[in-house]
Amino acid sequence: MAATSEKEIDNGKKSHGRRKSEYGGHHTNPWLFSSMIGLFAGLIWGIIRWLFYEMKFTIELPGLLADPFFKSSYLKTGWGIVIGIASYIVFSVLAALLYKVLLGRLRGPWPGVLYGLAWWAVIFLLLGPVLGMSRQITVAGWNTLFSELCIFLLWGLFIGYSIAFEFTDEASREPMGAH
Repeated sequence: MAATSEKEIDNGKKSHGRRKSEYGGHHTNPWLFSSMIGLFAGLIWGIIRWLFYEMKFTIELPGLLADPFFKSSYLKTGWGIVIGIASYIVFSVLAALLYKVLLGRLRGPWPGVLYGLAWWAVIFLLLGPVLGMSRQITVAGWNTLFSELCIFLLWGLFIGYSIAFEFTDEASREPMGAH
């Protein structure tokens, strides 16, 4: 038989392999969790952006965020696409951490959708054309604008709702077996 801890003896329960945090509450490191959400958001939506580019839904390179640092001709190569997805991952991790700081206490999907919309506006309407990362809105075309908008809305939803669900879900803080 497995040895029982003093706390389990005092409570009259056996843990059956459960961690202490299941009895004491919910202990998620918010910075590590937000970074992981950003990593997966960047990987998933970076690959989807690449697929959209390959299927000609968008004319913006997958390495859009790396454009100020690399030549566009290089970003069209295989390694350039890898760098583009990697730059999107780094951007997503930073964006997820920023979301946690600014909007982490908000519930539901809408703050994340609006967050994605804000980043789309910054990248495709404000800073992107000025820095040469993206084309002017009048040159990009409707397919590119709507495709990128949809990707950024879903990207923001993924980040926002994942963080909101983890840090505002009160039911997850209940001890196991409590009703």
